[in-house]
Amino acid sequence: MSTPQAEPSFRQSVDLMFNRAAALMDLSPGLEQKIRVCNSTYTVRFGVRLRGQMQTFTGYRSVHSEHMEPVKGGIRYSLAVNQDEVEALAALMSYKCALVEAPFGGSKGGLCIDPRAWDEDELEQITRRFAYELIKRDLIDPSQNVPAPDMGTGEREMAWIADQYARMNTSDINARACVTGKPLNFGGISGRVEATGRGIQYALREFFRHPEDVAAAGLAGSLDGKRVIVQGLGNVGYHAAKFLQAEDGARIIGVVEHDGGIFCDTGIDIEALRNWILRHGGVKGFADGEFIENGAKLLEADCDILIPAALEGVINLSNAQKVQAPLIIEAANGPITSGADQILRAKGTVIIPDLYANAGGVTVSYFEWVKNLGHIRFGRLQRRQEEARHQLVIDELDRLSVALGDAWSLSPGFKEKYLRGADELELVRSGLDDTMRTAYQAMREVWHARADVEDLRTAGFIVAIEKIAASYRSKGL
Repeated sequence: MSTPQAEPSFRQSVDLMFNRAAALMDLSPGLEQKIRVCNSTYTVRFGVRLRGQMQTFTGYRSVHSEHMEPVKGGIRYSLAVNQDEVEALAALMSYKCALVEAPFGGSKGGLCIDPRAWDEDELEQITRRFAYELIKRDLIDPSQNVPAPDMGTGEREMAWIADQYARMNTSDINARACVTGKPLNFGGISGRVEATGRGIQYALREFFRHPEDVAAAGLAGSLDGKRVIVQGLGNVGYHAAKFLQAEDGARIIGVVEHDGGIFCDTGIDIEALRNWILRHGGVKGFADGEFIENGAKLLEADCDILIPAALEGVINLSNAQKVQAPLIIEAANGPITSGADQILRAKGTVIIPDLYANAGGVTVSYFEWVKNLGHIRFGRLQRRQEEARHQLVIDELDRLSVALGDAWSLSPGFKEKYLRGADELELVRSGLDDTMRTAYQAMREVWHARADVEDLRTAGFIVAIEKIAASYRSKGL
């Protein structure tokens, strides 16, 4: 989607949003500047011999803030990757990690490549060479810089990077902690693949626990029955839509993809649509809904909740005034430009911002990093001990049941549910849920306590900036 000429760049939008929050804080000019600027960006141009000739690729790894180390942030593969975008994403990672109290600074990486243009063997060669260039400069390291998947990458690429690091650091016992988002059989963690989408669900659940906030968006009640439009049915959008539909009763009425959109007011079967996209490469031809050739028009359709879950800048000066959704949750990074954000706020739209909403990925990445450093699966030590303690309670309840006869009995299925100790997936979900609740409460406290804070984004930036500033102050800066 083309953006208007007057639109600030993604990097400028992030800075403008930072400035709006910083203007309401008591920061020294020097500390404010230190937090805002990107510490460093490394650009690498490397060659790989493919298809009988040398192919040259350009990649980036940007470090925004080292107030905590290691720094953390994904690696994306896209032809749109450039230094400006990578630095903006690194900045968002700093604020995101600070807001959800993940002990990382912010970083981001990218390779200017269309991953669909190369077969798997070629992509592995390219990935390993890119990793080599970063590893030898300590830009991938368990204690200094820890990448993760992003747009165009996934478990496969992270496994290649982790293996490349291990080959170059044969004595590093913590080698697998050099990246997160790995396959389960290669040091990954249960729940990481769907973590960002699950985080969107938990963020919305927490929002709807506060009737005052729901009313601010002109809504009422719970998530049940809410009409939702999702832009982008990739990993994040798919899992968010799937969980909201299956577990919270939300009605997914629209999906926007690269080749158009699908609309159905009675609700779309997300699993069926996802399978169609995987088989056919797009939504066109899907029978159970109306095909909208200009899919972006669905961003302006009447709905309760809009979830932009793909690219930055999809809601900008050209369409912000037409957006009807009273509640927008940013599943993607930077889907709303600074100018559009101003228009939407003036209309009364409530925006749950990206630095909070899509933090599920880095939160579960944090859990994976801790798992790799601890060299033990979560739940392995305590699960059976929990079950043994619960058995004592069940035995006592059974004794009482015999003594009281028909006057008292346990509910059907209670024993099985109560006896089962938490496995890794349940512990990950519990930790993610707690993180999303706590971070939202920190934002809303600022939002409601200060008359000069008009929106959740500004509140989130204030919370994050203050945490980063406190880290720098403790270092004597």
